[in-house]
Amino acid sequence: PVLDAHITTLLTAIILFIYGLGGVLGFATRQIIGIILSLFCGIMVSRLITDWYTKKDRHFKYFTTISKRIFRHANYNFIGLRKYAYGITVIVALLGIGAIFNGFDYGVEFEGGRSYVVNFGKNVNEEEVRNALDKTFGKTPVIKTYGSANTLDITTDYRIEEQGPAVDSAVRNKLYEGLKPFLPANVTAQEFSTSTRYVEATKKVDPTISDDLKTGAQWATFWSLLIIAIYIFIRFRDWRYSVGTIVALFHDVLVTLAVFSYFSSVVNFPLEIDQHFIAAILTVIGFSMNDTVVVYDRIREYSRSMKNADKATIINKAINETLSRTIMTSLTVFLTILILFLVGGEVTRGFAFAMLIGVITGCYSSIFVAAPILIHFS
Repeated sequence: PVLDAHITTLLTAIILFIYGLGGVLGFATRQIIGIILSLFCGIMVSRLITDWYTKKDRHFKYFTTISKRIFRHANYNFIGLRKYAYGITVIVALLGIGAIFNGFDYGVEFEGGRSYVVNFGKNVNEEEVRNALDKTFGKTPVIKTYGSANTLDITTDYRIEEQGPAVDSAVRNKLYEGLKPFLPANVTAQEFSTSTRYVEATKKVDPTISDDLKTGAQWATFWSLLIIAIYIFIRFRDWRYSVGTIVALFHDVLVTLAVFSYFSSVVNFPLEIDQHFIAAILTVIGFSMNDTVVVYDRIREYSRSMKNADKATIINKAINETLSRTIMTSLTVFLTILILFLVGGEVTRGFAFAMLIGVITGCYSSIFVAAPILIHFS
């Protein structure tokens, strides 16, 4: 199961490497290296340390007082709750489908345009800025708060079809013209254009590039789901495990899409569908499979050793036996991502938020979706 869990995560990282660009490509590269090193350390280094420690008649304590009460000899009836879990899954599916019609906030990579992170040095009214720029550009730009009320992320497709430094300069001057009433009185157009004090960051994506990125993201998600389903089928020699895998992964993706659609106007940080979001989705798919494969491997093991037991008993026992591993792995990853979300800055906050949602749903789907669905195909 250790090898299977790492391979499924590695497959999604490789697909992300193939389709990713820029920082996402760098993330995929580091993820591939990290998975390989993790596999090496998990199999070789941990084994060496354990052998060295136990040779001196010492033993590792794997359970604390709290974990003994929760995990040791766990016998929770997860399968008995499957009807409630199916109800939640149906609601999630409907919300996920509804999110497609509700719409998303697309990042500049997928929309095409020029994006400017502008620091006004004081709190500004977002609606007033939007109305002013609407008059200046002749079209309402996309404006989001960036970290605090004194900094806005402004995206516009004004003259995006035109190329060249002169056009970029003209668009920035136009931006200055619209924002002038909100900036300090002594700020000149030259200072606004050249100083990073006011324009902290800029990004430009041509429409043709954004179309390529959208297509790449769609194919990356498709190939990730397909290749993992094929790997599970080859590994377990049973199509039913592949069905459970696909249903669980769709569940995780739909939950994340629903959160990004319905909460984009609620939270005070950008929830954009961009390359970082796709990286988070593929990472969540790999992580979710990490848990699911461990549970499936134990189900297969008990199916061979418990010939006279019914399927519900076997699956319940498998989930309970792997519960400590599922919860503790998810919790450690969640805490790590939580730190990134809190102190990582605005650029990584959307990615970290998607990962936090994915870790929770991945843990849930492994226990309440992927495993119980095998009963109906047994």
